[in-house]
Amino acid sequence: MTSSLQHGTTPPASTASDTPAATDGTAPTTGAGRTGAGQPVAGPAAAPSMREAFRQPTSVWAIAFAATVSFMGIGLVDPILPAISEQLDASPSQAMLLFTSYLVVTAIAMFFTSWFASRAGVKRTLLVGLALVVVFAALAATAGSVGEIIGLRAGWGLGNALFISTALAAIVGATTGPSAGAIILYETALGIGLAIGPLLGGLLGSVSWRAPFAGTAVLMGVGFLAITLLLQREQRPARVSPLASLRALAHPALRTLALTAIFYNLAFFVLLAYSPFPLEAAAAAHGTEFGALGLGGVFFGWGVALAITSVFAAPQLTRRLGLVPTLLVTLGLLTVLMVALALFHGSMAGMIALIVGGGLLLGIMNTALTETVMEATDLPRGVASSAYSGVRFLGGAVAPAVAGPLAAATTAGAPYLLAAASLVLAIAMLAIGRRHLARVGAHHDLDPAQEAEAITAGDEA
Repeated sequence: MTSSLQHGTTPPASTASDTPAATDGTAPTTGAGRTGAGQPVAGPAAAPSMREAFRQPTSVWAIAFAATVSFMGIGLVDPILPAISEQLDASPSQAMLLFTSYLVVTAIAMFFTSWFASRAGVKRTLLVGLALVVVFAALAATAGSVGEIIGLRAGWGLGNALFISTALAAIVGATTGPSAGAIILYETALGIGLAIGPLLGGLLGSVSWRAPFAGTAVLMGVGFLAITLLLQREQRPARVSPLASLRALAHPALRTLALTAIFYNLAFFVLLAYSPFPLEAAAAAHGTEFGALGLGGVFFGWGVALAITSVFAAPQLTRRLGLVPTLLVTLGLLTVLMVALALFHGSMAGMIALIVGGGLLLGIMNTALTETVMEATDLPRGVASSAYSGVRFLGGAVAPAVAGPLAAATTAGAPYLLAAASLVLAIAMLAIGRRHLARVGAHHDLDPAQEAEAITAGDEA
């Protein structure tokens, strides 16, 4: 569980879905750990036990199950990229566009998910998102070309954006007890999904590259039925303008962090989307056929590492070092790691160790960066998160489109050097704009819902 729960921070009285927000998205919201009037929340509440956290209504479990499957989709495709490339006669560059189409649509959708949920309601938004994932994942399983899968992954990205952006508010709103307990369950679902996704993709991918897509469609279909039948309580979020997230980027602090995130996310997705290809090549050079199952195992380790540091290490580090110093140090370490990957891309053991080690650093970075976004402005949390997520996913979309052609034109290590240079730019953006982040650290005590939102926004992809 996160540090705020361990230290007994007061659970929120309301969720992100019922936080008051002006229709133009510019009205201030409550600060972390404060009431709407800006006064400290009275008295800490005891952190729930694990037994209390898991004693939830069936509707909460239904959302948690669907959230687990949705988070599994982050790493599900990774182990089957080489198989798709080989069996559909596509280049690695074409196969990696499965990430680009997904992320471009996710980025655009993120600017408008808070507006859509405020009109449609939380339950309908969840169901629309799940339905889209079911349809497009099932169609991807029947595709006959990599171009078809690229297009279908775009629809998948729209569905995932709608579901993930709403799931936290839904799971908190559906609980009948303290919200902190439901949040522990939600974060557990996140961690399990991040870790199991690549492993399941590898296991199913060892049968056929189509199997992970079909499996996702089936599991998300079960989640759709569960939420339809079990989630009875309809939440009505405060209405926001469809342009609120775009207008939010005019805020200097949010703009600084969004620019930092663009360059950081480019490096993130070089590691995630490109690494299966040099890793499989390194294995072949050692006389070993890695395959989907082997790649799934490596990225299972990556997902476990990322989930552990997201949920456990990041909150502790940011409280000891501060948010901005944590970001700068982690970005620096990631830069070194990318240079090491460029140097050791021909070593199977070196690649495996560096990929899993990268997961540890990425988990810290994801959560710390999103927590900084939450503290840096007085914008509504949902609006700030949507604006930041929309911009950062654009950086992720660029990485797969550039890494493949760059490697083909130069060497297999060149994409990692590009990632290192991008991280240097991220450090520069953060250093140049640091003067706009005066609010950060002034009241660094996120309540459980805010901290879970930070972990979610940081890890969704």
